[in-house]
Amino acid sequence: FLLSAHAAARGASLARSSSALRASALRMSTATLPTAKPEGELGTEEFKVNFVEGSEPRSPWHDVPLEAGNGLYNFVNEIPKYTTAKMEVDTKAANNPIVQDEKKGKLRYYHGCIFWNYGCLPQTWEDPNVKGSEEVGGAFGDNDPIDVVEIGSQRLEMGSITPVKPLGVLAMIDDGELDWKVIAIAATDPMAAELNDVADLEAKMPGVVSGIREWFRWYKTPDDKPLNAFGYGEKCLGAAKAKEVIAETHGFYKALLEGKTEKGKLWLPN
Repeated sequence: FLLSAHAAARGASLARSSSALRASALRMSTATLPTAKPEGELGTEEFKVNFVEGSEPRSPWHDVPLEAGNGLYNFVNEIPKYTTAKMEVDTKAANNPIVQDEKKGKLRYYHGCIFWNYGCLPQTWEDPNVKGSEEVGGAFGDNDPIDVVEIGSQRLEMGSITPVKPLGVLAMIDDGELDWKVIAIAATDPMAAELNDVADLEAKMPGVVSGIREWFRWYKTPDDKPLNAFGYGEKCLGAAKAKEVIAETHGFYKALLEGKTEKGKLWLPN
């Protein structure tokens, strides 16, 4: 009886926590945020997703706040799960639309679909002038906003902005550059209240972390590229480290806007 009562109380607590998370996420999602506005036909060079607020152009990198409240962060989805087109926020174009990456004049596609929603956090930047620690082999940042792998059950639309909870982070090293991968879950997902750290993820969704690591390790090899590596002994670091990395890259971003760092070809608001 006592065990049943304890289980019931725990279930009620989880339900309340889940309900509060969803309510918070819904409030944030209805706040004034830029709206995605696709233009052209997907699979052509003309296709892009612009962002607007009313009739005014906006940037998903600069005009979306990083924090969504209650420990959540705004996630800009570039690539919906189960798709292959390699989409990304164009950091060098005016207002930073989402476009399909190109290589040697051809649109880029993954050789197999990605199994999670994939995008970035606004107002973050992996500074290519900053050398990483020994744990990442001294790799420099990749000159992009920090990447997010969103593991929830829903397929999020390209250009959608979703409050997410960070659970962990992988220190991927791609072509010698540090390319952090934050693992997160949409705050509205049914599993969000049960997942707070990597240990929860491993216990309740076993195989997800290793699946993400191996997918990103191998995805470039069909193009005769080497395997990607991972720092910190390939360990998926916990939620605290993920938040630390997010804060660090947000600091790099602020320094960039303040002119303390050379912007190169990046597009910044006036």
